[in-house]
Amino acid sequence: MADIEPGGRPALARRLAAEAVGSMLLAALVVGSGIAAVQLSPDQVGLQLVENAAATAAGLFAIILMVGPVSGAHFNPVVSLVDAAFGGLSWRDAAAYLPAQAAGCVAGAMLANLMFDRSAVSIATHHRASGAHLLAEVVATAGLVLLIFALARSDRAERAPAAVGAYIGAAYWFTSSTSFANPAITVGRMFSDSFAGIAPASAPAFVAVQLAGGAVGYGLVRLFYPRAASARAQAAQQPSHERIMLR
Repeated sequence: MADIEPGGRPALARRLAAEAVGSMLLAALVVGSGIAAVQLSPDQVGLQLVENAAATAAGLFAIILMVGPVSGAHFNPVVSLVDAAFGGLSWRDAAAYLPAQAAGCVAGAMLANLMFDRSAVSIATHHRASGAHLLAEVVATAGLVLLIFALARSDRAERAPAAVGAYIGAAYWFTSSTSFANPAITVGRMFSDSFAGIAPASAPAFVAVQLAGGAVGYGLVRLFYPRAASARAQAAQQPSHERIMLR
């Protein structure tokens, strides 16, 4: 069938559509819940963050379930690049995922603005690029990458929706940056001058340290899980002299 690639993977066009729609829903979720939190709990920043984090954690779980079987539910250029580095995604496909994710996140921020009766585009003025925030983004992104690929390489990928939602919800609180951990969502959040926004001047530094965090996470995955679980199981079934050669 034309919509299935050799090996059973959905065609690239379907996967790109899933990444774009999933990224749009993610950005709408993050930005929209941030706007709602400010409206519902004015002058209570702590409560606003609780509301924003809870909605993001729960919504991310649902969105991953929606499109994960189609595209892998990356919604994040760092995740796509690390997946390509591990051989799970071709570099050509990873390059195609990136603009779909960024465009989806921009569209999602605009959609959130419109749903709350704001201008479709309002450039954010919230400057975030302090040293502490940038360090937090390295930690948040490295942790996210380690979580996702630890699950994938130990045959626990079915737990990813809940685990990723829980991690991001927690990281809203244990990182000073509120855990963007995603270059595409960073770009999208520039287009909403709201609780979740980021000023364009802060975005390049955020993206740079998110990529650095992705590299740290990749290294940690290689350290902790040098071979995927399926490869380890396959090696265990081979004769002992062949297992030695695989070490």
